Amino acid sequence: MSNQSPQTQKKSSGIRVLVVGAGFAGLTAAIECHRKGHDVTLLEKFPELKLLGDIISFGPNSSRIFQRWPGVAEQLDALSQRADGLVIKNWLGETLLTQTWTAEQADFGTRFDGHRGEFHEIVYKHALEIGVNVRLGARVEDYFEGDDEAGVVLEGGERITADVVLAAEGVRSRGRKIVLGYDDKPKASGYAVYRVWFDADEIAKDPDLRFFTDNGDKHVAWLGPDVHFIAASVKNGKDFSWVCTHKDEQDIEESWSFEAPLSDARKVLEGWDPIVQKILDHTPSPLIDWKLVYRDPLPTWISAKRRIALIGDAAHPFLPTSIQGASQAMEDGATLAVCLSRAGSVQEAVAAFEAIRYERVRSAQKTGEQTRDIWHKADFSAAKTDPQSLRLRREAWLLNFDAETYAEMHYAETARVLLENPDRGIFGDTEPGRRLHVPEGKEGYLEYNEKPADVAVSAVETTVKV
Repeated sequence: MSNQSPQTQKKSSGIRVLVVGAGFAGLTAAIECHRKGHDVTLLEKFPELKLLGDIISFGPNSSRIFQRWPGVAEQLDALSQRADGLVIKNWLGETLLTQTWTAEQADFGTRFDGHRGEFHEIVYKHALEIGVNVRLGARVEDYFEGDDEAGVVLEGGERITADVVLAAEGVRSRGRKIVLGYDDKPKASGYAVYRVWFDADEIAKDPDLRFFTDNGDKHVAWLGPDVHFIAASVKNGKDFSWVCTHKDEQDIEESWSFEAPLSDARKVLEGWDPIVQKILDHTPSPLIDWKLVYRDPLPTWISAKRRIALIGDAAHPFLPTSIQGASQAMEDGATLAVCLSRAGSVQEAVAAFEAIRYERVRSAQKTGEQTRDIWHKADFSAAKTDPQSLRLRREAWLLNFDAETYAEMHYAETARVLLENPDRGIFGDTEPGRRLHVPEGKEGYLEYNEKPADVAVSAVETTVKV
């Protein structure tokens, strides 16, 4: 599947890395740091990990990371959604555009779309197999740092220290307080997503729906005023999943995931294509109603003493319409592992990590807002004459990218600029370093650039395609 050679673990660096949270951000950071020879401990609050969730997507930019982990990409591929394109319809069922992936795969490499829980189990087992030290049932109550080390306090009072701590527990990470200096609260984005995953047997029996399960996987999106509904068959038609993004203003102070009766989705989708109604007829209730959490971009992801870093959703939650949240979380982990292996000090590595990642992540986040608005605010009459206006933007600056290669190429220059920063060197604002890494899509998708960006050198030319 790949002509990349997996890299074996390097000799010990002597750097102690503590990762909090065993989601995809934390697992990637732990695996990549282990590959680079760092001494890793991974803490997870849940006493056991279960096969939870529904559809998750990893773009070609993160598939390159999976390819370096022996056997992982092959396992993911066997469980992945393999439609050859996306059919885009309006809410009445009129086909507006069929977008295919053949050229993208040839240019950028493969991607993996499948069940979140099944994918997570594969990655978690790989971490255990290579020797990552994982502690389940370890609930972190607080973070601390000094000049020489950082650490966490567990429920019950146990203190664990390391040279660097990576906070990867998601949008409510307790690490955010020590980084920001205050407690911040998530905001309602104004949208939520009904989500569901189920066996496709009943879909296959319905003559109007069996096109989803006959002759391979299918992927169809219906767009309406401020709503979109996406359905997909997976594993060669064995499983079925759909998501529906809809307006929602419910408070998210205490939770952002709720059960919702199927009747709630029927109200949102009333009057839509009869095919959508038939899908609902075969959908088990209840659904998951996932409130889309939004946070203003953080001024920094790293602590004052440069021993704690936020990664993944703890640093930068994404809207699902970016199709990049999980991929960017993985890029964080791959980048940090490189920085720690190249740095003269842990503090230098942490500062360089933020400088290398900040502008790319900021631009990638914007793509989620842009796709949502393109779909939810579409002029459907105009779209009939210009259906390409509704396409999913799939751009090279975002997808044809190798985080590990990029960090290796640009670490030395980034560190030099930060060390020479007259504002306290690596302990000052990382903005001078960030300026080195403005991506081609500086405001999200290229069409949103106000003027040509002062663009960072790409890692594409040195990247081996997967």
